[in-house]
Amino acid sequence: MSRRTTLLPSWLPIDPYILALHGTVGLAALLPASGAAADLVGGVSTGAIALLFFLYGVRLSTRDALDGLRHWRLHLMVLICTFAVFPLLGLAAKGLVPAVLTPPLYSGLLFLCLVPSTIQSSIAFTSVARGNVPAAICAGSFSSLAGIVLTPLLAAALLGGSAGGFSADSLLKIVFQLLVPFLAGQFLRRWIGSFLVRHKKVLGHVDRGSILLVVYTAFSQGMVQGIWSQVTPARLALLLAVEAVLLAVMLSLTWYGAKRLGFDRADRVAIQFAGSKKSLAAGLPMASVLFGAHASLAVLPLMLFHQMQLMVCAVIARRRAKDPEDRTDPSRGAPPQRETPRAGSTVSATR
Repeated sequence: MSRRTTLLPSWLPIDPYILALHGTVGLAALLPASGAAADLVGGVSTGAIALLFFLYGVRLSTRDALDGLRHWRLHLMVLICTFAVFPLLGLAAKGLVPAVLTPPLYSGLLFLCLVPSTIQSSIAFTSVARGNVPAAICAGSFSSLAGIVLTPLLAAALLGGSAGGFSADSLLKIVFQLLVPFLAGQFLRRWIGSFLVRHKKVLGHVDRGSILLVVYTAFSQGMVQGIWSQVTPARLALLLAVEAVLLAVMLSLTWYGAKRLGFDRADRVAIQFAGSKKSLAAGLPMASVLFGAHASLAVLPLMLFHQMQLMVCAVIARRRAKDPEDRTDPSRGAPPQRETPRAGSTVSATR
């Protein structure tokens, strides 16, 4: 069995890195940064966000993107699911306010619907399920690239004041904290890309550590401002129920919708895992930029959804691996499970 199946150990239904994320939330609850310490942590967090998007730019292979263009129908469907169907479902959920969701929790739910798809975990689950791994690589990469532009624009259009509005200042923050570092990474990829491949384990720790810092900063701000008094256990349970329905709808839509559109089994697997999942790694820094001091409640639905999607998709991937259908993809003439992602596409629980 492939080592990618270790994403979720059979004896532990929760990914260890997710435990670290929740531990960071607990640390922020017990020891929130305030005053001068908050300014220092905020500054370091801003630098961490820029570093994350710089690394994303370096890691995105232009060659992989060009190779995947021949599967444009597959990528288009993933993009439509990620940036059209998900937001429409999020808008429909507004009818649950205030009986089921409070306005801040609804804003967070709608924000998660605007976040791009994952890369690494989609690749891992697609590989386990014997799907089209190269297509999953390209679909996740295209989604992440599009999300740098589309997520802030959709947030400005659909969230409005909940995301701090779309002023010139917020636009500059997005450009300088997200887009400029990403483009710099793409520009420098030819010179430092091989360095990242040789030191991908160390850089993986940098990547994950940066995410933990962003989480600590956001939830510290929430504790200092006392916004957690707005969330009760009952509201959290209702939020989980809503997210379970959202995930079930998207998993069904991507699988059966792709079948109706004539995609073969391998492509349907890639579409299901890339089109139904949301990236915690991309969403957290974007929320920090867009929501500012209110980022803690905004990212809570995304954190819960991310954990849920990992657990559910792990089960689905293992069942798909036992699918009796023919493994050969006639359009490529080779079993998709033998195709492996290129260097730099290792599994990360946050993606």
